[in-house]
Amino acid sequence: MELTITSLSKTYPNGVKALNDISLTIPQGMFGLLGPNGAGKSTLMRTIATLQDPDSGSITLDNINVLEDKQAVRERLGYLPQDFGLYPRISAEVMLDHIAQMKGIGNKSERKVLVESLLQKVNLYTHRKKGLGTYSGGMRQRFGIAQALVGSPSLIIVDEPTAGLDPSERNRFYNLLSEIGENTVVILSTHIVEDVNTLCSNMAIICQGEVLMQGKPAEGIASVNGKIYKKSIEKSDLGEYREKYSVISTKLLEGKLSLRIESDENPGNGFEAVPADLEDVYFSHISKKVDPITI
Repeated sequence: MELTITSLSKTYPNGVKALNDISLTIPQGMFGLLGPNGAGKSTLMRTIATLQDPDSGSITLDNINVLEDKQAVRERLGYLPQDFGLYPRISAEVMLDHIAQMKGIGNKSERKVLVESLLQKVNLYTHRKKGLGTYSGGMRQRFGIAQALVGSPSLIIVDEPTAGLDPSERNRFYNLLSEIGENTVVILSTHIVEDVNTLCSNMAIICQGEVLMQGKPAEGIASVNGKIYKKSIEKSDLGEYREKYSVISTKLLEGKLSLRIESDENPGNGFEAVPADLEDVYFSHISKKVDPITI
């Protein structure tokens, strides 16, 4: 099972170039698509999900031409968009039963078994008769995964699934996604580095509609390891440091600005070498396209 994206481009009528000649190869397992808000991630996800057409390029899922045979793709697709509506007064079990009917599962007994199984899987069975409008943010996201799993899809797309979740709900969601990713292609679109670091064996970084990096997280970390240095400075001195060094990220800690730079050689001047992590990989690439102060 493999999803192949080749030379995909999309420009909106207002002139915004959302996708700029994007090519990606996405194997079975968890694949992280990492980028800041407005990077083009959601446009790419909607295009893969057959909800909009690109201006040019191609997408194939195994032997299926995604852009031409949309119905075949939809039969194999599970999709959890960033924002999805729920009927607040309808219970989880009734809604899932309805979705299963829409997916072509006509046998009532078969649907009942499926709905119960999915609600158990996402730990919502005890809340199955409650109206969806009473669900917390984490419960809504888990229900979203349940509806995406109807029909045993071979391709699952989840767009910004952990945004707004508290740490305990995020951990539950991580465990659920990890289990799902064992036998399917799962694309996790997010701006949260921790999501990719925790879940994904393969990843890509996208910004301003372009792929800046693709590979395994460990490979990305190895590419910058030994090149990352940090120093605490006064906030007022930031401009001076940005002129002298390749600043990739800044963070305000206890009134001081913690500065991280990328350098092939030890810069001296009080900088301390630190082990690289995936956040450094992300900021190293993104800072070449976007002002690191605004990331």
